[in-house]
Amino acid sequence: MKIDVLTLFPEMFSGVLGQSILHKAAEKSAVSYGVINFRDYADNKHNSVDDYPYGGGAGMVLMPQPIFDAVDDLKAKATSGKTRVILLCPQGERYDQRKAEELAKEDHLIFICGHYEGYDERIREHVVTDEISIGDYVLTGGELGAMVVIDSIVRLLPEVLGNEESHMKDSFSTGLLEHPHYTRPADFRSWKVPEVLLSGNHKLIEEWRNKEALRRTLVRRPDLFEKIELTKSQQKWLEEVKKEYE
Repeated sequence: MKIDVLTLFPEMFSGVLGQSILHKAAEKSAVSYGVINFRDYADNKHNSVDDYPYGGGAGMVLMPQPIFDAVDDLKAKATSGKTRVILLCPQGERYDQRKAEELAKEDHLIFICGHYEGYDERIREHVVTDEISIGDYVLTGGELGAMVVIDSIVRLLPEVLGNEESHMKDSFSTGLLEHPHYTRPADFRSWKVPEVLLSGNHKLIEEWRNKEALRRTLVRRPDLFEKIELTKSQQKWLEEVKKEYE
């Protein structure tokens, strides 16, 4: 996968892309990154990328020309014929794990990180394929949002994580929140690991994990049940869990 980022602050990405899983993914050639200052594409003598909005109003608006030219250039250089162009924007689609899984299947992604008051609408209409919001709040720019989305995508790429099953059982990947985890020691300050996890009975352990995932979802995010279809076993376990709260 090739990931390009268009930003006015490319130095913000060096620490994030150069560490941990994102860095290891690049070392394994699972992904390559390009971080481009789109000011370099401005065609005016002052290298301006923003201007006052028509009709008046507060703030400055990102001009179309630098973004159009930058995207055209990156597409021309791409080895893949298909490119998804993602605009980080509070007006965009609410980001979730399903979207991450969808984008992880692509060959080339371009992220547009804007600043100022907003974007010229023609960028949305004629360049962008996806508008994404990471939450119902406003950030100074799109950089932090892009980092979040990139991280969530890259970890899903084949051979990036040490254990291929890791992301498959993450919260939201199954539609449910993930079950609790424990490690050594089995008794820490008199707080003990559940006995079933020490039993060696894999069937019982898997049942416990399923029930705890259902329990955690019921208590913390019951709205998620509206989006998934439970198996008969899950329905049975959920009823058992609900009875504990009656």
